[in-house]
Amino acid sequence: MNWQPDAALQVVRERARVYLQIRAFFNNRGYLEVDTPILMPATSTDVHIGSLELSCAGRRLFLQTSPEYAMKRLLAAGSGSIFQIGHAFREDERGRLHNPEFSLLEWYREGYDYQQLMDEMELLITSLSLRQCDFSRITYRQLFRQSLDLVIDDICLTRLRAECSRRIPGCESQELDFDQCLDLLLAVVIAPGMRGYQFVYDYPLSQAGLARVSASDASVAERFELFYDGVELANGFSELTDASQQRARFESDNLARAQKGLPRYDIDELLLAALSHGLEECAGVALGLDRLLMVLLNLDSIDQVLTFRA
Repeated sequence: MNWQPDAALQVVRERARVYLQIRAFFNNRGYLEVDTPILMPATSTDVHIGSLELSCAGRRLFLQTSPEYAMKRLLAAGSGSIFQIGHAFREDERGRLHNPEFSLLEWYREGYDYQQLMDEMELLITSLSLRQCDFSRITYRQLFRQSLDLVIDDICLTRLRAECSRRIPGCESQELDFDQCLDLLLAVVIAPGMRGYQFVYDYPLSQAGLARVSASDASVAERFELFYDGVELANGFSELTDASQQRARFESDNLARAQKGLPRYDIDELLLAALSHGLEECAGVALGLDRLLMVLLNLDSIDQVLTFRA
């Protein structure tokens, strides 16, 4: 029986260094560090995310896939800009880049939009890297046009499914919807060719999640993802603050879940009540710390940065 840590002690020490620097970075910028529960009665309705559920004293509870909902309730209560280092959980995620339990850094900056938050992310990652880092930015539309010569605004679902089948050997695309096709092409065809730190922003409105609709283009959301050599590290938004719009998105998520035979989840009424009370304009992002450590240490598997694997 091997009781030893899975990660080398050098990695454990590097994680400690990174966490100390993260706290110093945000403390120096006026953020408040917070701690929210990982066990809550509501969870994400996102059709692409599976939640781990348990029963406690007759109650249906969920291990949180992100601290987002609780942190937004703190923002609505007047906390000001906040950050949190913690653990999150997702069902059926296991592989070279995935583990059911993982570490997240999540933060929300009042008065920022998603472009300003990308600027702040560059400062943070450069400071954690102990060297100057180069970053590039490209819109979601430009990425597909540049990489695959696809104009995603003009293409129909039939042709998009055909593109998946043509470009991905063995792909059975006929059951995929429009966004699933885009996700697959991005993950399997485009991402392997991406190099360095690259922000992809202005995602289609159908992939908005909890992001605000762009003021300049109503067909896109003010959402971004950060990649390093094609590996997704972070997902951020200019945050949606309208409770009625957010409720409609949650209901749409549950309809999509039912159509795909997935469990429906109760809408988080406490979050919607907080949004109705009032949330200052802000931007927020979740950064995967395990994957970031892989990048900083030039490792190729998440198992190499986990102290103990489940």
